Amino acid sequence: MVGFTEDAVSLSVLEYGLAGATSGVLCRAIISPLDVLKIRFQLQVEPLTRVGVVGGGKYHSIPQAVSTIVQEEGVRALWKGHIASQALALLYVSAQFITFELLTKKAWYCLPAQFHRPDLKSSVHFLCGGLAGCTGTLVSTPVDVIRTRLVAQGEPRVYTSVTQAVRCMYTQEGIRSFYKGLLPSLYLVFPNAGLAFAFYSVFNEMWTKYTQKNGETKQAGVMQSLCCGAVSGVLSKGCVYPLDFTKKRLQVQGFDRARAQFGVVRHYTGLSHCLVSVVREEGLLGLYKGMWPSTLKAAVSVGITFGVYEQLCICLQYRKQHYSRS
Repeated sequence: MVGFTEDAVSLSVLEYGLAGATSGVLCRAIISPLDVLKIRFQLQVEPLTRVGVVGGGKYHSIPQAVSTIVQEEGVRALWKGHIASQALALLYVSAQFITFELLTKKAWYCLPAQFHRPDLKSSVHFLCGGLAGCTGTLVSTPVDVIRTRLVAQGEPRVYTSVTQAVRCMYTQEGIRSFYKGLLPSLYLVFPNAGLAFAFYSVFNEMWTKYTQKNGETKQAGVMQSLCCGAVSGVLSKGCVYPLDFTKKRLQVQGFDRARAQFGVVRHYTGLSHCLVSVVREEGLLGLYKGMWPSTLKAAVSVGITFGVYEQLCICLQYRKQHYSRS
């Protein structure tokens, strides 16, 4: 089970970090094309209408966007910023799960016993998950900004490598450029991560309740972990999507040269200005650009991340228990 329980074999911080890092890296390799599509849609100011229509944008659907990117930039463009993405996954997911496990362990012993009940445990997981997500975000934001810029640029590229991107950003925009979009990131990640962990706890309890026989207790299976994670990802992402959209718009401020070929470039002074400007110029639905690839990405990424993490933890717990007996 994701989160501390007294009857489970306790793992070390290093083991939790290893399980989290492995799940994050594997997930990122699979969902990278969906992430590229999501970012391209989010950064497009023009409406998602067909090319040729007055005011229409460059991308208007997932199949058309994939075709356009492959034709203009090659298949490898669907994995733009992949090295930075892997570094992001390694830092964020490992920090998130380590923090979550430590916080739930602390909560288990500090909170009254009634919070161990399934109907209240989800609220504990929401709070611990939100704080864990914020920890992961603080650790990984510089890598996330670099990744977003690598994905957002077209051809010819402004940045040809991660090291060049770091050097140019530091010399041209200063150290603060690595933390652009941090505030909306924190606003986004607390409810997003908190809801993902809370929903995962709820759906896991429901799955176990309706599938166990004669009161038997058993570890979550692969299908259970993947399905509960996927549904949790979709629901949590849907609740906070406008903040994710805003974060991406703010992260590419000052990056106009690489964005010009994709259409209109806008400048925002902060979170509230970005939200108001998008609603005024692009309508309320403008805040949901890229929602479909983002939802699909959330289902796949959260499902894989939780699924792989939980199964790795079960394997590590079994190994630890087996060697302690021998």
